[in-house]
Amino acid sequence: MIQRAAVFILLLIASLFAGARDLPLHTIKLPPGFTISLYADDVPGARSMALSPDGTLFVGTRGSRVYALPNRSLGKRADEVIVLAAGLDTPNGVAFRDGALYVAEVNRILRFDGIEARLRNPPKPAVVNSSFSSDAHHGWKFIRFGPDGLLYVPVGAPCNICEPDPARYAAIFRMRPDGTALEQYARGVRNTVGFDWHPDTGELWFTDNGRDWLGNNAPPDELNHAPRPGMHFGYPYCHGRAISDDEFGGKHSCGEFTPAALELGPHVASLGMRFYAGRMFPGSYRKQVFIAEHGSWNRIPPIGYRITLVRLRNGQAASYEVFAEGWLQGISAWGRPVDVQVMPDGALLVSDDKAGAIYRIAYGE
Repeated sequence: MIQRAAVFILLLIASLFAGARDLPLHTIKLPPGFTISLYADDVPGARSMALSPDGTLFVGTRGSRVYALPNRSLGKRADEVIVLAAGLDTPNGVAFRDGALYVAEVNRILRFDGIEARLRNPPKPAVVNSSFSSDAHHGWKFIRFGPDGLLYVPVGAPCNICEPDPARYAAIFRMRPDGTALEQYARGVRNTVGFDWHPDTGELWFTDNGRDWLGNNAPPDELNHAPRPGMHFGYPYCHGRAISDDEFGGKHSCGEFTPAALELGPHVASLGMRFYAGRMFPGSYRKQVFIAEHGSWNRIPPIGYRITLVRLRNGQAASYEVFAEGWLQGISAWGRPVDVQVMPDGALLVSDDKAGAIYRIAYGE
C-alpha cells in the first residue's frame, strides 16, 4: 500500500510539472450561459494580475519575469505579450497605482514609474521597501492597494508548520506607497496569495493555505475576514474554524483566535480571489467571491484545479460551490488556476501558471 501511494504521488507530481502541449478548453465545465476563451497564451508561469486604467494587464511569475499585455481596443484578447522585466527574484505580486507598476520580489518591493508609456523600454525600478525576509519558503508575495491607499504585503511562514517570529512572518503588512510606515495588519496567517476588499464595506477578505501532512482531508484551506487591524487567525496553533494543530495546538486554545469565515476544500491551494463587481454576469454573482484554486500537490486523489464561488449572505460567507472545473482530468492536470481579475466589460480573467495562459470567462456572448 505504501509503495502504491508513493507511485501515485510521483505520477501526480510529474503531471503537475509536465508542460502542457495544448489547451483543451472544451474540457472546462461552466454554468449555463458562460463561455471560456483564450485571452493570451505564451505567458509562461502566469501568476498574479493587475490591471491599469488603459487596459494593460500586468502579470507576475514565480520565475524571474513580469509581463505586460496591452489591450488597446479593450477587446476579447490581449494585443500582445511583452516581457516587461527579467532577472527578478520571484516577482509574483504586481499592483498598479498612479501610473506606476509595483512588483513584489521575495525581500523587496519595486516601483516602475510611468510604465504604460515605456512597456518596451521600462525605467530602472525604484526600491520602495527592502526590509522583508529573504526566506524562499512561502516567500513569493501577492500585493494590492487597499481602499485606504496603502499597499498590503503578506509574508508567509518560512516552513510548513513552525512558530516563526510573529513580528516578521505569517502576517499581512501594509505601508504607504513610498514604502514608509510599514505596519502589521493581520497575523496568524500561514500563506495568503490572494485578497480583496468588499465593494460596499471596504473590509478585507483573504484566502489562506492550510498546512500539509495532516492527512488527505485536513486541514481545510480558509477564506478569512479581517475588518480591522490586529486580528490573529490561528497559525500555527489552530486551523479552519476550530482544528487544533497536532504539534502546536496544545499551547493555545482555538477560542483565542479569529476562526475562518469559511472552510474551503483541504489542500486545494486557494490563491487569487476577487469580489465580482462587474455587470456582465447575472445579478446573483455580484459582490460574491471568486477563488482560484491552484490544486493539491500531495493529496490522494488530487483536488482543486478549479474556480470556486463563495456566496455571502448578510455580510457572512454562506456557501461554497464549484464555478469552473476541468483543468484536472483524473489525476492529470493540464492547467492550474492562480489568480482572477474582473475586466471593465465584466468578463473574468483567470491566470494559469502551468499552461502559461490567461483565460477569459464571459456570459451571454
